[in-house]
Amino acid sequence: MDFLPLFQWFEATAPGTIVRESIWMFPVIQCFHLLALSLLGGSVLAVDMRMLGFGLTTTPLAELGRRLHPWMVLSLVAINVTGILMFLSEAIKCFYSPPFFYKISFLVIAIIYTFTLWRRVVESEPGSFSASRNRIAALLSLALWFGVGFSGRWIAFY
Repeated sequence: MDFLPLFQWFEATAPGTIVRESIWMFPVIQCFHLLALSLLGGSVLAVDMRMLGFGLTTTPLAELGRRLHPWMVLSLVAINVTGILMFLSEAIKCFYSPPFFYKISFLVIAIIYTFTLWRRVVESEPGSFSASRNRIAALLSLALWFGVGFSGRWIAFY
């Protein structure tokens, strides 16, 4: 099945055309995208480092996760809204870019993992998961989110 016509349609949408034809919209949207990515990265990194036994060790893991959860959700919403706008402005370029498909794959897996298995470990009662399971959960989280960021950056250079 050829998805090129779908990607051509995406790029021809009004938001895609407006962003693409504007001199300043893409860079401004990208700035918000990167700021949201930084907020998400900081939130995830703080919890993952706590799970690895580094930093904020006096704060219970569940409490840290509860405090940072709204920031994670807010940043994910912002990342997805800005990402969709950027995608619509260059959908055909994305169609021919393997890093784009890697990024989307990593993003979907990372979101599912973060809001299911990882969240379960973070919200668990102290001692219900072994330290090694916490470390594995944190390392997997870091790997998935690194894959999103690396693939996203790779898009520009492909």
